Amino acid sequence: MKTKAHKFGLHLFRHDLRIDDNEALHKLVNECDYVVAAYIFDPENLRRSKYGHCHLGKHRHTFLDQGLLALEAALNDANIDLHMFSGDPVRSISELINNNNIDCISFEHHYGFNEQKQIAQLRKLHPKTHLIDGQSHYLLMHDALPFDMADMPDVFSPFRRKVEKNLTVRKHLQEYLKEEFNQKLSQTLSVHKSLLNTEPLVSYKPKHTSSKNGYTGGEENARARINDYFFNTDSIASYKETRNGLDGWDFSSRFSAYLAAGFVSPAYINQQLTKYEAQRVKNDSTYWLFFELLWREFFHLQAKKQAGLFFNFGGIQNKPPAVMHNDAAFMQWKDGTTAYPIVNAAMKQLAATGFMSNRSRQLVASCFVHELQLDWRYGAAYFEEVLIDFDVASNYGNWQYLAGVGSDPRGHRQFNLAKQTEIYDPKGAFISKWQ
Repeated sequence: MKTKAHKFGLHLFRHDLRIDDNEALHKLVNECDYVVAAYIFDPENLRRSKYGHCHLGKHRHTFLDQGLLALEAALNDANIDLHMFSGDPVRSISELINNNNIDCISFEHHYGFNEQKQIAQLRKLHPKTHLIDGQSHYLLMHDALPFDMADMPDVFSPFRRKVEKNLTVRKHLQEYLKEEFNQKLSQTLSVHKSLLNTEPLVSYKPKHTSSKNGYTGGEENARARINDYFFNTDSIASYKETRNGLDGWDFSSRFSAYLAAGFVSPAYINQQLTKYEAQRVKNDSTYWLFFELLWREFFHLQAKKQAGLFFNFGGIQNKPPAVMHNDAAFMQWKDGTTAYPIVNAAMKQLAATGFMSNRSRQLVASCFVHELQLDWRYGAAYFEEVLIDFDVASNYGNWQYLAGVGSDPRGHRQFNLAKQTEIYDPKGAFISKWQ
């Protein structure tokens, strides 16, 4: 076996729970003689923050565990062990490096504040360990953006115009189809299977739990959803007309949860979208899905540019709104007992399923900051816990947008809740179902 650049590599799974189109993992296999993988479950994710909510609620926790079990099985087929631990991520990875002479670590890049901090700490603690940084969590090639990060527009429309004028979309890693990847691994890595020294780390064991909300975690389930929405039902062809629905399954793509967990990459979705446009139809609806992928990209790049300002009361504009927290009003909003039936129905749907439509998110957030006059950070923290598709950049970026402290050039938009109810629930079916 030909010696590679590094002896022993470890891939740190975080928001990339898949084999396909995982740039960092693929690079690691090419550069290391032996490869293992690790996932670190941080118990801090279950502790309540100062806003009264934890990072990981029951719906996303179930979704995550399902995906981890699926990933473990897929990696096992490829002769890679997935070692899962519970503990502080930086301390745990340091133990693995020190106890196993690991000389190479790979990870998919993520602009989240905590994710960036983890990698910075690892670089400082292990300066001689080679780090491989993948970029497949994103749609665009970030080293080819038509602006420097400091000059990135803080408003979506000029951002979109700039990137679409000089579009540099990442390509799905076609050369690493699953069968070829597994064959390569089986030839080179089987001799090292199960040799990782894991003392004194504590194991994490995902629970075998089924879902009652339509979602099941894992790479294969993500691909199945994409294929169903595109090719089995042609639902994508009318996406622009149906996307403002409030309930049901196929009125929207439901891709966001799979993207947030990393069961699928945006490049794969874009590849399948392009395939659909070539084989079936290319229209405003197919473009609108790409448009939504650009919104996701915009908020992630904003998270990189703005860093801590993404979580500040005054937002990226550094203009704190004239509101304050009120426990009683917050509990009414959270429990769905406000004076606004459309808001109540949406909040009860969220609590029961972990899902809320894009239209409903705008309405409940508008109510939160306007009618109830509450601190937007408490609403964002509740969404962080309960949403099955929580994504730090999209969640906090959208909450700042609705609170008038973010990227919205108009600022502090308020929805007429009665009018919105007439438009989107004229017969009261949604309200009746969730009241």
